[in-house]
Amino acid sequence: MSLSLSAEDPTVPGDATDGTWLECIDCGETFAPFADVRYTCDDCEGLLEVRYADFPTFDDFEGEGVWRYADALPLESGVSIREGATPLYEVPRLEDEIGVETLRIKHEGMNPTGSFKDRGMTVGVAVARELGVDRLACASTGNTSAALAAYGSRGGMETLVLLPAGKVAAGKVAQASLHGARILEVDGNFDACLDIVQELAIQGEAYLLNSLNPFRLEGQKTIGLEILEAFREDYGAVPDRIVLPVGNAGNTAALYKAFRELVQAGELEPAAVPKLTGVQAEGAAPMVEAIENGADEVRRWDDVETRATAIRIGNPVNAPKALPGIRETDGTAISVSDEEITDAQRALAGEGIGVEPASAASVAGLRKLRAEGIVGSDERVACLTTGHLLKDPDAAAAAGNDPEPVPADTDGVLERLADGNSSDR
Repeated sequence: MSLSLSAEDPTVPGDATDGTWLECIDCGETFAPFADVRYTCDDCEGLLEVRYADFPTFDDFEGEGVWRYADALPLESGVSIREGATPLYEVPRLEDEIGVETLRIKHEGMNPTGSFKDRGMTVGVAVARELGVDRLACASTGNTSAALAAYGSRGGMETLVLLPAGKVAAGKVAQASLHGARILEVDGNFDACLDIVQELAIQGEAYLLNSLNPFRLEGQKTIGLEILEAFREDYGAVPDRIVLPVGNAGNTAALYKAFRELVQAGELEPAAVPKLTGVQAEGAAPMVEAIENGADEVRRWDDVETRATAIRIGNPVNAPKALPGIRETDGTAISVSDEEITDAQRALAGEGIGVEPASAASVAGLRKLRAEGIVGSDERVACLTTGHLLKDPDAAAAAGNDPEPVPADTDGVLERLADGNSSDR
């Protein structure tokens, strides 16, 4: 089956529970949502999505945060640490510099553990509890492990995280450690870690909470719902484009699903759906390669490298959901250099918004697309920043100004100030 923008009502299968079911995006096979643990289709191993007989309108949503959208989620409540409701910042200097009509920054680093992953974990861990599992596991470039450890401990569950040895920022490892996760450092990259965790899940050793899990993406789609609600309130219209960093492509897939459901509910016309625009680092850009080549599948990159550690991924598992999302919304994908990412990180910091390198990829990509004339000056744009500056303090320190030694007296400080600004940028 195809993932297209359509207002057709879904056919509710007999195995739906309270109007909710799992459906394979490839062959259309359906499954009861909570009867068994499954991550992919039993028949063809295709990716699964959560489907609903009815999708609510914006008027139906109440409260704040991820669970404001409970009517659009598979459960009524979750294991929560007050995630969601993140700021949508104005950035007037960046807006003028890039040259678009409106630019807003959706800063997901303001979630409880400092990244967007909390949105997925509040739903995913709640489903794990519904299924009765007792050990949660993930592979991670850092943010997933921090969120899983926090929400797993909140839910009273054992958590296991596999990290690529020497490739995860210290701030993220510290979070997973303090929240009580068992951390295994694998002699390989993220994709090797994910291969192992998937095998553990198949063997029933743990419940997988990477974005291959369809329930996790349900929480992440609330990013798109929040952006659209805010733009409708402030501008009376949705953004023309949403630009986001791409690692495993979970957010791209999740936002596209939110938009399709809003079309189904009659809340959004297909022609008004924001253009989903993905940005990857040049050293880890398999999605960009697929978009540029018009390919239906993404070629796995075995060797990936970028200082944007959160998107250092060569085999995005959600590509089958994300590629249609980019194409069906008339979006695009672009790669940026590490230097362009760092420049964008500094520009965001100049607006008072502190993000880790991978987050700044969205702004770096928008700059490049605007310079190439792909993004128009009349566009209203939201850029997604996915993680907080303190997730990777070493990268932040390297991108910022160096401390300046001074004597322990006022005259020495004044003399140093008279020398002017000092920066190694």
